[in-house]
Amino acid sequence: MHNRKGFNRLDRKASHRKALHRNMVTSLIKHERIKTTQAKAKEIRRTAEKLVTRAKIDSVHNRRIVAKTVYEKDIINKLFTEVGPRFTERPGGYTRILKIGKRSGDAADMVILEFLSDEEKTVEKKKPAAKKKSVKKPVEEKKTELDVPVSEDASVEAVEKAEEKKTEEVKTEKPVDEKPVTEKASE
Repeated sequence: MHNRKGFNRLDRKASHRKALHRNMVTSLIKHERIKTTQAKAKEIRRTAEKLVTRAKIDSVHNRRIVAKTVYEKDIINKLFTEVGPRFTERPGGYTRILKIGKRSGDAADMVILEFLSDEEKTVEKKKPAAKKKSVKKPVEEKKTELDVPVSEDASVEAVEKAEEKKTEEVKTEKPVDEKPVTEKASE
């Protein structure tokens, strides 16, 4: 049974597994996207998310703890200046795993492990709207400015007022001032 084992050993000795984690996490921070097998991605995700959680608060203590895993100073700096601040509002789940199919050699499940981008941070999940009973409303016709209800009560005065409004709008438009073109005297 595999109960309460805590992690996948990936069929490697401790030193090899530790080096694998370091290298892959460093590559993930550097490129923000790596292609690997599904089993490795699930394990690397755990390590990477712990480091990002540390990187959300930039302190000497957190930098030293991250430096135990990531050896390159420029990658640590990128983690604390770019990646960490991007997820300050997010309580967890900084990475995603996208399945891309099977590897041709041994049919291992291949995936892309990547950090979430800024678009996902701004997009919030909307709650599904409650189903409403559909009530058909009568369609109203759009009225134009000159449309006046013509019936027995309609008078000629209403039609004349509508026409006056139309002519006033045309009169209030400013005509384009045309300035005469003057030719310069050639010297």
